Parts: sequence; structure tokens; C-alpha cells
Amino acid sequence: MQGQETIARATTANILIDGLEDEEWNSVEPSSSFWQYFPSDSIQAPQQTRVKFLFDAQNLYVLIIAEADYTNFITPSLRRDFSSRTSDSVTLVLDTFNDGTNAFLFGTNPEGVQREALISNGGTNFPQDFNISWDVKWEVAVQKFDGGYRTEMKIPFSSLRYAENNTDWQVNVYRSEIGQNRTSTWAKIPRNQSIAGLAYMNTLSFEKELPKAKAPIALIPFSSGIVSKDFEENTSDSNLSFGGDAKLSIGNGMILDLTLNPDFSQVEVDDQIINLTRFEVRLPEKRQFFIQNSDLFDNYGDRFETQPFFSRRIGVAKDLDGNTIENKIIAGARLSGKITNNMRLGFLNMQTQEDRANGISANNNTVFSLQQKMFSRSYLGLIFVNRQQTGDELEGNEQDKFNRVLGLDYTLASKDNKWTGRSFIHQSFLPNKTTDAYSAGFRLNYNVRKHIIRYGINRIGDGYQSDLGFLRRTGIQKHFLRYGHRLWVDSPTIRSIQLSQSLFYIDKPKSNNLVTDRALSSRAEINFTDQSRFQLEYNRRYTFLTDEFNPLGIDDAIVLPGEMGYNYSDVEASYRSNFSKKINYNFQTSFGDFYNGTKFSVSSEIAIRLQPRFNGSIKVNYDKIDFPAPYTSGELWLIGPKLDYTFSKSIFWNTFIQYSSQSETLGINSRLQWRFAPLSDFYIVYNDNYFATTTFVPRVRSLTFKLTYWLNL
Repeated sequence: MQGQETIARATTANILIDGLEDEEWNSVEPSSSFWQYFPSDSIQAPQQTRVKFLFDAQNLYVLIIAEADYTNFITPSLRRDFSSRTSDSVTLVLDTFNDGTNAFLFGTNPEGVQREALISNGGTNFPQDFNISWDVKWEVAVQKFDGGYRTEMKIPFSSLRYAENNTDWQVNVYRSEIGQNRTSTWAKIPRNQSIAGLAYMNTLSFEKELPKAKAPIALIPFSSGIVSKDFEENTSDSNLSFGGDAKLSIGNGMILDLTLNPDFSQVEVDDQIINLTRFEVRLPEKRQFFIQNSDLFDNYGDRFETQPFFSRRIGVAKDLDGNTIENKIIAGARLSGKITNNMRLGFLNMQTQEDRANGISANNNTVFSLQQKMFSRSYLGLIFVNRQQTGDELEGNEQDKFNRVLGLDYTLASKDNKWTGRSFIHQSFLPNKTTDAYSAGFRLNYNVRKHIIRYGINRIGDGYQSDLGFLRRTGIQKHFLRYGHRLWVDSPTIRSIQLSQSLFYIDKPKSNNLVTDRALSSRAEINFTDQSRFQLEYNRRYTFLTDEFNPLGIDDAIVLPGEMGYNYSDVEASYRSNFSKKINYNFQTSFGDFYNGTKFSVSSEIAIRLQPRFNGSIKVNYDKIDFPAPYTSGELWLIGPKLDYTFSKSIFWNTFIQYSSQSETLGINSRLQWRFAPLSDFYIVYNDNYFATTTFVPRVRSLTFKLTYWLNL
């Protein structure tokens, strides 16, 4: 919804980015009138913020003056892409196509540390709609003064995409005052909506037509090397590789990404988890090549049950023993962005290499996506996904010659974001035509100040298959219903109380509507004005195991039998402390029935901050599962200390240690990063992996370096 309007004044002056309000800025009238968002949204912000805009033929300039009658700012780290939930900060949101769906986010804290992100799907849900892995070149400088701090930004138009012949953008600025337990926004946003949501924005009007975006070419060559030792096989290996990416802007709205011999080596390690479910866990994509406009490719279907494309499928494959291993990518191209003000296009093509030793054939992977805006913020989307075998049919390779998915989605977002939802239907195609090869779904959310209602239904046919997608299971129908009631409390300690009730069940239509899963949950949640939170939940579940199940995930266990139903219930309680404190923690525990036994679980994390250099934390998960004889009982531990030290804004060192009793491994990942130029990095990474049984036995050890350089032509 449109709020205030402000003017971006044209300038020909040479703007020095130093965080000072020089003569050119003094001639610009500031915009202010910030509204408090937390803990209340009904008053003007006690500490006001002022915003000014300038622009020239190459750049947008932004000056944000944050008033503060205190000096004890919270700035936990000097590392880029910090969270505004844990640091004092100011954040700029730019909806450059005025579509209320996609936007760019730029932010900084009182130490001048940068963060940027891409917002998709209207910014309704955090963190699903925010991609913080995106990096782009821009400048910022911050100056503290008696009474607050001043932020000056320089954002090249070449780093943005925007509509031609347009002089208006939608814009917002929000501010976090973590130590004061306050947040405020320039556009007034109801507190039941996301603070970075795109339904509530102000208007930024440029004095004259924006320049046509230049088409710079960015070359990003890399070199990487690894020295490793496999203690199981008693072998050593070393490798040196070269490759690179290129980025080319096409007009004001499109970008072409190219990659040759890409190196997607893990300079950043995924968090381990203890998986007590029967299904695969979905991990986030962190590879830069797949990041920009990623919602054009992966924002289809239902991300929890049936997503037709999931980029982490490219570059991995199953070996002859069914293990997931890296499958080398030879080259790829990716075209994405706006082709008109109301239409977006996405095209991706990547070729993977044959691996005869592991029975993996070469494959060509293609995704085509088209999205047409409808009404104020909704859109209709078409997606086509194709995995095509291009090499020889190898012995032991059970892949079909091809797998294709064609789908149509309608995504709903009302102008005020009270109504959101999606309906979709997808059809898969295989060499041997199968029946019931479709996936369809519908969901609708209603979110107002006191009430939230969600309903969804999915139907996934027995013959549906998506090799490049995320698919938990087939042959099911799922229903979900949730009602939540919010009580906004006018209290110095409590912000809100939310009571909710949810029900979901899953049946198999082709098996006489056999119910395989059912859960009834009741939850109470208290949010406090110091940003802490307490939750209490009761769950009553039913599961019918169609196959035997090994919840402990350990070898030689006597597992739960299939073709049997289980009724069980548990109680969960959790508490998150005030994360503005130097020492903060999360704690969650549950106890109750688990299938035909019992389970007691504790999950906790404690963190310490010695700002702005050091952050340390340790996460401990413990599960004690008891089954009646003869089924195997056991205890599972996951312990994960993290140490992060920032020497400066360009040199970072972090170490992550993970011990899992479920996988019986101890992993150490220690990484030193030097950002020697904008978006150009040198990494040294030490990895060590041990079998953790009665003693720690070395498994694999490696030392890796990686050098990337971003060159604009």
C-alpha cells in the first residue's frame, strides 16, 4: 500500500562517500515521520530517522540519519551479511519495478558493515523469501556523531534492474535498535505483517527519467586447489583447477550468467541435523550462480512436499552403492529477469559430466520459467523442467533416459497482503508413459491483526516424478488447516499472546484412502517486549508405517515393522532469550510417546558476543528414545561449537566443529577468508573428518584454497 512520497534530486556533483552531510546533501529536504513497528505499531518512533536521496547518470545515493540518545550500539560482528535481528542497523528496500513482489535490500550497521539480499514473493515469509547469499558491488560509509549515526550509500544503477521510462520506485527504510528493543519503519506497517514486506511501501520519485542501464560485463575467474588424504583407503590426492563465471546485463531488466568448469567446493559447510523423520531434509542453496532471481526457478509448487525444481539437485548424483556424491558440472548458462514491466523470464541450462567409475551418465539439465503479473501483486507462472541423458547408458545406472515436468502456478497476493496463497498443477513425463503422473495443490492464507487462517490441500500421484525437484513421497493427498488468534497486550513486559490450533492429515487415495499421517496440535506463544519468546505445544499424532522404519538411523538396529499404525502424543516447550544480550540462549525440550515407545529431547544453543570481533556458540541436541523389546533403543547426540573472529571488515576466520552420534562422525571445518577487493576473495579451508565410535579414527583430511576475483569490464 502506497504511503509517503519523496523526491530523489538529480545532481552532477562528485559525491564522496564518507558518511558526512556535505553541501550537496544540505540542499535536499529530508523525509522522516518513522513509525514504530516493535513493540507497538500505533505511535511515532521515539528515535526518529531521516532519509535523503540523490542520483546521477551512474548511481543512486542515499543518506540515512539515525537519531539516538545513546551510544551503546549493538554490533556483534564485522562480517558482511549480518542479521538485523541481532545488530543495530538501517535497511533500504527498493522495489524498482513497482510490482510488490520482488525487491533489492541494502543495509548497514553503525560500524559500516554491509549486507544485501534479494526479496521475492512479496517478502511475506522470513527466511524463505529472503536470499542473503546474493552479493553485489556498492559502497557505504558510516559516521557516528553526538546524537546518532549517519549512513551514506552509493548504489550503482548497473547493480540493479529497473523498468525503462519509469520515474517512480517503491521504497522503504526500516531501522533496528536492538539494545533498546525497538524497530521502526518509514512506511507504516501493521505488526502482523513482515517488516520487509512489499505490500506497505513509500514512493521514491526521480526528478527526471532514469538513465538507461549500462550493460557491464563482469568476469569472475577462479582458481582452487586441494590436498587430501583418505585414511580408509590409505590414499592421498591433490588437484588444481581453474574456471570462471561471467555476468552480462541485458537491457534494464535481464541478466545473463555463464559458468565454465564451475567450482562449487564447500568453503561453507552445511549444519548437520539429527533426522528422526522418514524423509529427506531440504537444505538451502548457497552457490552464487543459482542465487539472483532464484525465485523464478524454485518458487513453484509446495516447498515442503513437491517442488518441481530444486537447484541443489544439479551437481550431485547417486553412485552404484546409492551414496550421494558430487557430479562435476562442465558448463552452464542462466538468463533471468524482466522482459516487460509485468513479465519475467527464466532460462537455465547446465551440462554435467559422465562418471563411469560410479555409474553416472552425462545429463543436460534445463529449466524454463515464465511469470506474468496479474492484478496488483499476483502472478501466473509456467515452468518446464527437463533432465535429459546425453551420454551412454551405463551399467548400474537406474536413471530413465529423461524426466520432464510441465507446470502451471497461480500465486495470490492481495494489495494489502491480507490474502496470500497458491494453486498449481504439474505433470511429469517419462520414456514409459505412466498414469497418475501429476501433482496439484491449493493453499490460502488470511492474515489480519487478530486472526490468521491457513488452509492447504496437495495431491501427488503415484506416477509423478521430478528428478530435479524436491519430492518427499508420491501417491498421497494432504490436508492442512490452522487457526491462530493474536492478543496484543499493552504491557511493559508482554507484546503479544498467540493461541493456535492446527490439523493435518495425509491419506493414500489409491489404497482405499488409507490414512498414513494425522496430527492435531495446540500451541500457545508469548512474545515479550525484550524480544524473548516462550512457546508451549501439545501434539497428538497418528502414523501408519507402510514400510519398516529405523528412527535411530544406526546399522544393525531392530527396526519398527511396517504395515502398522501408531498413536502417540507429546508436549514441547521452548524459550528464546533476549538476543541483544552479550550472552543469549535458546532452549527447547519435548517429552512423550514416540510410535510404540517414548522420546525425551533437549535442544539448546548458547551464544556469547564480544563485539565487534568475536562470536562463539555451542549447540547441543540430545534425544533419548526407548522402545519396548525387541526393538532397538538408544541415545543420539549432536554437538556443534562455532567460533567466529573478524579481524577487520575484510579478514574473517571461523571454525565449525560438529559431532553426530547418529552418523558416528566428528567434522572440523576451519576457514580463513580475505576479501582483498570488492566481491573478490581468497579462502584457505581446513577440513578434518573422523569416525567417532569408541575412539576417534581419522577418515578424510584436506586443505583447500580458493581464489576468486570480480572484474568489471
